Amino acid sequence: MFNKVDGPVRLADRVAAMLTEEIESGRLTAGDKLPTEVELVKQLGVSRTVIREAVSRLRNAGLVEARQGRGVFVMPRRTRPLDLEADTEATDTKAKVLQIVEVRRAMEAEAAHLAATRATPADVARMRAALTAIDKAVSAGGDGVEEDLAFHRSIAESTGNPVLVSTARYLGEVSRGGIRVTRANEARRGDFFEAVRKEHHAILTAIEDGDPEAARSAAHRHMEHAAARLQKADAEFWDEAERLDVELDA
Repeated sequence: MFNKVDGPVRLADRVAAMLTEEIESGRLTAGDKLPTEVELVKQLGVSRTVIREAVSRLRNAGLVEARQGRGVFVMPRRTRPLDLEADTEATDTKAKVLQIVEVRRAMEAEAAHLAATRATPADVARMRAALTAIDKAVSAGGDGVEEDLAFHRSIAESTGNPVLVSTARYLGEVSRGGIRVTRANEARRGDFFEAVRKEHHAILTAIEDGDPEAARSAAHRHMEHAAARLQKADAEFWDEAERLDVELDA
């Protein structure tokens, strides 16, 4: 059904685009079942991680749904939600990642502000546990992406606003690639890594102290500094970032 995917950059994006084209062209219609993960791996010649990320993007876009024990099926056509990775005029990785940081800056700042007024001791404990998990993941040789996402998600969850929580979760899913690139840049230098730790803890401290303005400022500052650190990355890093998804999925 499909041809193998090859090339040096962003395999998950290419697989997601291929599957999306199959759906939007009508070759796959509402109710059709996608090939299994194993079948897609064999047909496309990519890793299972790439397939999972590509299918996750289709789910986020409302194109498919997973049915327990049955597989992944094409959804009826409807108005498609925002796709931060696709709905951009930026053509290079650096521009896309910086655009994602701008969106996160607005979201994270307001979530932290609300969290500082509503977080319970249990919420704060979850945030602190998430920060500990980041350190453990990095110490074990990981990139800390999932743990980083969990920290920011815990802040949103502590607001008690289900719309904000859902939006934050969706934003985290579609911006995962950008976060991966951001953390890869920060991992290159000890001062960057330590700065990120301090920024995360400043957000947590402000929330725990119940200071909404300080929490908003700390979260806003964290994203501003993330953008500044990305701007300092050299051309060699951005060349490498183009292949980052492939290398991490290998």
